[in-house]
Amino acid sequence: MELRASLNHLNVTTPDPAAMAAFYCSTYGMTQASAGDAIVCTGPGRVVALTRGPANKLAYAHYTFNDTPAWLAFRDRVPGAAQIDVPALARPAPDAVAIKDPDGNVIVFSPPDIASDVEVRADDMPQAILQHFALRTTQPQAMLAFYQSLGFVLSDEVHDPTGAVRACFLRTEHLHHSLALFGAPAAGFDHQSFETDTWADMRVWGDRMAELRVPIVWGIGRHGPGNDVFFMVRDPDGNLAEISAEIEVCESERPAGVWVHEERTLNLWGKAIMRD
Repeated sequence: MELRASLNHLNVTTPDPAAMAAFYCSTYGMTQASAGDAIVCTGPGRVVALTRGPANKLAYAHYTFNDTPAWLAFRDRVPGAAQIDVPALARPAPDAVAIKDPDGNVIVFSPPDIASDVEVRADDMPQAILQHFALRTTQPQAMLAFYQSLGFVLSDEVHDPTGAVRACFLRTEHLHHSLALFGAPAAGFDHQSFETDTWADMRVWGDRMAELRVPIVWGIGRHGPGNDVFFMVRDPDGNLAEISAEIEVCESERPAGVWVHEERTLNLWGKAIMRD
């Protein structure tokens, strides 16, 4: 059974929050506001907070539960000893719980209906909801076991010829993954993905990148796990930022799939960015 939680927002660290905010606001149609020592970029269905610190690092990811029974079941299952202090920026969420994964990434969970005083400006761009993010890790098996212990459900995993896990895709609700883990020589933040509805919407977002002279560095393509169509650009710190559509909708009883560690797994249509 899935957690029944959705990605609410991300907080990524960066040596230059102002430059990163300018990029996300122009490229992804967001507006910015200060919140303590962070800059929060907000658009319809998408929030990315930027805090000064090392590049390519997740400060925390925040999931919000979709209903109260699911939240209560999760809260009762997670022992208090596993919890850490909730980051200051996420503290307005009532009764939030924060947990640190084996790589030191902080994941925050909160009950449904958290209030927000951030005004979201509507624009004329198609939907682009913050739907999932990905981490690079030197220990994918340990990270997979940790997130499964929290209730994340494995949709697909990628094995090398020895049978070792090289990547995995985990869901918290019906969409194929809200978190991806990629084996890599160094741990860090990999990408965030904004989900739109249709091919036509992706074309509009692609035209926006062209108008702003932001090059597409990967895609257009189709992932194997998740079956979503995508393209990616890079932000000023080199993090990947994705627009995708048509991600797989999973039944709760769907068995986990196993894929071969090769380029075609990450892009059925051609070249791929291999994290190793």
